[in-house]
Amino acid sequence: MTAQPCASKETMDPIAELISQGSTREAAAMAAREHGAAVGRLCMAMLGSQAEAEEASQEALIAAYRSMSSYRGEGSFKAWLMGIARKICARRIETRVRRENKLRLVYDADSAEPSQKLPDDVVQKRHDAQRVRVALEQLRPSEREAILLRYGSGLSYREVGEACGIQEAAARKRASRGLESLRRVLSGE
Repeated sequence: MTAQPCASKETMDPIAELISQGSTREAAAMAAREHGAAVGRLCMAMLGSQAEAEEASQEALIAAYRSMSSYRGEGSFKAWLMGIARKICARRIETRVRRENKLRLVYDADSAEPSQKLPDDVVQKRHDAQRVRVALEQLRPSEREAILLRYGSGLSYREVGEACGIQEAAARKRASRGLESLRRVLSGE
C-alpha cells in the first residue's frame, strides 16, 4: 500500500494540480485569471504608480511561469505568487529614484471649473486614500508589506508568512506593529 499525499485531489489547488501534471502554460493562464487582479493591487499599493504596477504585475506573472517547476506546493499558490510580486516590487523600489511627483490621486477641486467639480464625498474618499498612501510610505518596509499582503491582497497570516519567507507568528507581529504605526501616523496628522 502506497502513502497518500496530504491533500486529496479534491482539495488540491487547481493551479498546483496543473503544475504537478506538467501543464505549466495552462497553470500560468489560470494564475493570471484568478490572481492577476490581486497581484496588480499589491503592486499598485507598493509602487504607487499605475503604469509601474502594471509592468511589475506582468513581470511577476512571467517570472512565476518561468519558475513554476520550482513550486513545491508547500504553501498556497497565491502566497507563492504574491511572494514573487513582492520581491519584484521591492527590487523596483530599491533601484528607482523616488520621484517627488508621484501619481497624485487627489483631485484639485479648488482649481477646477465649477462644472467640473467632483462631489464632496468623492473628493473626501480620494483625499483619505492619499493620506493612507502617504502614511504607508512612512512605515518600515517589512510592516508595510505585511499590511498590504494581509489587507490589500486578502492573504491569511500563514500566506503572508509564506510570501515573506517568515513564520505565521512573525507575519502576525509585523502586521500588528504596522497597524499600530499606521494609527499613530494617521492620528498625528
